[in-house]
Amino acid sequence: MQAYLKLDHIAKHFDRAGSRSEVLRDINLTIAKGEFVSIIGHSGCGKSTLLNLVAGLIRVSTGAVLLENREVNSPGPERAVVFQNHSLLPWLTVYENVNIAVTKVFGSKKSKVERHDWIMHNLDLVQMGHAKDKRPAEISGGMKQRVGIARALAMEPKILLLDEPFGALDALTRAHLQDAVMEIHHRLGNTMVMVTHDVDEAVLLSDRIVMMTNGPAAHIGEVLDIPLARPRNRIELASDRTYLKCREAVLKFLYERHRFVEAAE
Repeated sequence: MQAYLKLDHIAKHFDRAGSRSEVLRDINLTIAKGEFVSIIGHSGCGKSTLLNLVAGLIRVSTGAVLLENREVNSPGPERAVVFQNHSLLPWLTVYENVNIAVTKVFGSKKSKVERHDWIMHNLDLVQMGHAKDKRPAEISGGMKQRVGIARALAMEPKILLLDEPFGALDALTRAHLQDAVMEIHHRLGNTMVMVTHDVDEAVLLSDRIVMMTNGPAAHIGEVLDIPLARPRNRIELASDRTYLKCREAVLKFLYERHRFVEAAE
C-alpha cells in the first residue's frame, strides 16, 4: 500500500503535577489515498487523542505523523475535523458558518462569485442548500451536523477527520447521515478517518477498521479489512455473510479486551 497518511511509531503522554500518563504507545499505521478507516475501541483507549494528533491539535511525544511525506505538527486546512458537537457559531446563518471556512482557505484564490458557488455546492452535497439562511437554533441536530460536514468539505481537505460525528443523534437521523457520508465518499473519493464506538457503523462505512487495545499505553491490537463492494446498501448488508463475519470479528475483539480488563481488576 502506498502511504498517503503514515503514523510512524507514535507515542503520546501527558505530564501533570509531576506524574506522567501514557495514552498511546508505538502506533504504526499506513492509510492510502481515498481510503475510509475507522478507529474503534473502549472508552479511554486514546481514539480521539490519536485523531487530534493527525489533526495537529496536539503534538506527538515521539514518532511522527506524515501526510504525503510531510510532517504534521500543527493544524492546517488540509486536515478538516468534524466533531460530535457541530461547533457552529449560533449568531451566524448556515451559509455564513460555511463561508468562514471558505473565506479563510480560498479568500485570495476565488472570487466572491466563485466562493458563493462553492459554498452552495457543498451545502447541496449534504442536502442543506434550502436552509442556507437559517441559524443553528432553527434547525435540527442532524441538520447542524450536515452543516458541519459541509463546512469541513468546503475547505477541500486532503483528509476528513470524523470524531464520533453521529454519536449525539437519534438512530434514524444517524442512519441518514451515515448514508450521506457514504455517498460523499463514493462521489468525491475523500480520504476519511473516523473515530466511533459503533460496531455496525464502522463495518458499514469502512474499508478497514483499526481496533485499539485498552488504555493506558494503548496500541493497535488488530486491523480488519472490510471486503464489501461499494456502493453499499445497509438493508442488503443486514443479512450479508461477509458483513456479519466482519461485525462478529470486531465484537469478539472488543468483548475479549473488555473481559481481560475486568479479570485484571
